[in-house]
Amino acid sequence: MTKYEFMRWLTFPVMPTHLVTVRNDIKQLLKLHSNTSRPSVLDVGGRKSPYTVNLPVDITLLDVPQEEGTREALNLGFTDHILSSIQKKRSNISDVVIQDMTKSQLDDESYDAVICIEVIEHVVEDDVFVKNISKVIKKGGWAYFTTPNGDYIKNEGPNKNPDHVRHYTKDELERLLKKYFTKVDVHYAVKTGKYRVQGLKSYKHSNPIGIIKTMVSNVINRAQSSDVKTSSQNTAHLIAIGYR
Repeated sequence: MTKYEFMRWLTFPVMPTHLVTVRNDIKQLLKLHSNTSRPSVLDVGGRKSPYTVNLPVDITLLDVPQEEGTREALNLGFTDHILSSIQKKRSNISDVVIQDMTKSQLDDESYDAVICIEVIEHVVEDDVFVKNISKVIKKGGWAYFTTPNGDYIKNEGPNKNPDHVRHYTKDELERLLKKYFTKVDVHYAVKTGKYRVQGLKSYKHSNPIGIIKTMVSNVINRAQSSDVKTSSQNTAHLIAIGYR
């Protein structure tokens, strides 16, 4: 276990609700839907993804190369520095692929599972994107997506995310995934409000009171979010699982 992995493991209980929820979901999916002791997982857009740290899987990270413009400004995509940093920090990274999933050259049925966290809202050709993800998953495998909840959070106005192409409603995301997966589960996740907002603030050593407030807020927000799967309003994310 690297120092980075140890610190992530130590602090997971007080991390933002979305991170903890995703990690726990992935652990459960690996437990219930894995035909091998060490599954191969493709993390699309995973770059610095903390969700699979220390899990007993072989991770392949896939992301587009970072380019000038919006991607560079928002620190999206791979760079040589990011690649070398990831490989030093993570012990379960088996491969890194710099590629656009809408132009995938990966072999069919080459991974046990795919995770795609807060990525699909950035993709113009979302139909091709999902189709290519489904193709690389082995029979009996699954794909796990998260994205902003378009039933509640609108991608419009002065605070619009410049890198988001669209925000999906639950029905829209279900229809898209059902085209390429035999079974689909889409539900709402993470209660919005002051505790979620405070919990997303970064930890700063110079502000110990702020650190405590952020930790406590995350614990409270996780409790608030324990039963919001059917709540279309006042929730921040959609979680979708497609089964092959």
